[in-house]
Amino acid sequence: MSAHQRWDGILERPLTLQDLPAIMAIERRAYEFPWTTGIFTDCLRVGYTAWGLEEFATLRAYCITSIAAGEAHILNLCVDPSYQGLGLGGRLLGRMLELARKRQVERVLLEVRPSNEQAMALYHRHGFSKVGERRGYYPAQGGREDAVVMSLRLCP
Repeated sequence: MSAHQRWDGILERPLTLQDLPAIMAIERRAYEFPWTTGIFTDCLRVGYTAWGLEEFATLRAYCITSIAAGEAHILNLCVDPSYQGLGLGGRLLGRMLELARKRQVERVLLEVRPSNEQAMALYHRHGFSKVGERRGYYPAQGGREDAVVMSLRLCP
């Protein structure tokens, strides 16, 4: 997979293990309960589809997706909090859906916190719909938070 430079100066490119410090910096700013370096390392080492958006040689957003057996699972899509609301999440999601179509994926799944209204709206705009819930899926202050399971069927 190769990088894609667009007119606005944002570089879309695959991520590597060398991106871990930048990924972790964003992850820790964005989430109260961030993924660990080990989780990201494992995802990159096993070859999950991992893309980032870079501006001025600085990572601004990333997405990790598992693709197998005609199905994709978006595991983590994150935009640096200071760059949220600028369309980077939608752009990165679009790239991941394009890559999934190229790999003949029929269905894309993801989990999202119901309290993450901005992400829920992004996924709805891209055609995802709620297909279920996972009780107590996410860690939260004082306990656990459910996850909304969303799905998008891709045309072959």
